[in-house]
Amino acid sequence: MKFVWKSVVTASALLLGGAALAQQGEVVKIVRIDPLTGLMGPVGTNQDKSYKFFAEKFSGKGNPAGVTFEFRTIDNKLSPTESLNALKSALDSGVRYIAQGNGSSVTAALLDAVNKHNERNPGKEVLLLNDASVDPDFTNSKCSYWHFRFDADTSMKMEAITTFMKNKPDIKKVYLLNQNYSHGHQVVKYAKEGLAKKRPDVQIVGEDLHPLAQVRDFAPYIAKIKASGADTVITGNWGSDLSLLVKAANEAGYEGKFFTYYAGVTGTPSALGQGAAGRVYQVSYLHSNMGGQMQQWMNEFKAKHNDDFYTGSIPRIYAMLGAAMAQAKSTDPLKVAAALEGLKVNTYNGEIEMRRLDHQLQQPLYVSVWQKTDAKHTYSPENTGMTFVPQAEYPNYVSSTPTSCQMKRPGK
Repeated sequence: MKFVWKSVVTASALLLGGAALAQQGEVVKIVRIDPLTGLMGPVGTNQDKSYKFFAEKFSGKGNPAGVTFEFRTIDNKLSPTESLNALKSALDSGVRYIAQGNGSSVTAALLDAVNKHNERNPGKEVLLLNDASVDPDFTNSKCSYWHFRFDADTSMKMEAITTFMKNKPDIKKVYLLNQNYSHGHQVVKYAKEGLAKKRPDVQIVGEDLHPLAQVRDFAPYIAKIKASGADTVITGNWGSDLSLLVKAANEAGYEGKFFTYYAGVTGTPSALGQGAAGRVYQVSYLHSNMGGQMQQWMNEFKAKHNDDFYTGSIPRIYAMLGAAMAQAKSTDPLKVAAALEGLKVNTYNGEIEMRRLDHQLQQPLYVSVWQKTDAKHTYSPENTGMTFVPQAEYPNYVSSTPTSCQMKRPGK
């Protein structure tokens, strides 16, 4: 697979002809604005290492434009205000590619600021590369020409979850527990809609929203879940809010299923332990045992950092930027944005497409389950002796959801 990936890049370069030389050797600076400290700091730190790891893989001959990617993270402490200060600092230093993913409230603040900056500063436009912020509004009512999302949004992932649950008759009573911000609200909305269409017999027996990155003891929430009689919990929680939740569930002896978005993220695999085997499911664009090029990258990342790679949107960002810059014969964000629209690229699990209508990446999704490693499934997150084993794959057309985006494009 390593050689297949290289052949894709080489083929792209040949197809683009002279375009590959247009920016050869040019440095493209990317700044990510996300937490490196606080309860969610471990997630941001892992992603900082991931961006730097793949910057090396995709620089120079690793992309058809021949550009060199230079990356750094500014700690925003998960604060929209800190994020706006960080954005100003990045722009003042000449950076024109901003990445972000943790916290939809941060995304909303940055998107508004980027839109205003680009309107006021023609010729100095900036792109916002969204690697993990999944509120569907960002590619619907709040869609922007300057924003591109490389993760699947909340509705896409819930489409996969509820499709999977359709054929699980043992699921009868569901509890919705989520973080009290836009992503958590959207998980609730789309879970209710999806279950009503595909499993109208399922009862929603409880619903709770809790503060983001503030709860340190989830025992009271688990007590409510047990008292409700729920056999399944659906949660969009991430970071400490998920690892502490499953830890409390294990300690209280809760034996129901969990359907999650981020069970593979830093700290959660260790919290799951062996007691969660067969009960915790994750929907994502990758899993622990992808095979091929992704497996090689995951193994190499772990050997280098003693940590697990899980933010699969990162190599896609670099792959699509390189291809778009080669096509545009420029690293200018205005021209790159135009080239990204409708762009198709072959990546570690097939062809992906940046939908022109709303700048939402169309990609395959997987539902995997937590279980012990075996001869076929050997990769163990956080060296737990456990792993995520794929149960279902949903191609682009299945996981895709419609958009209401009415995008305003430059010059129109």
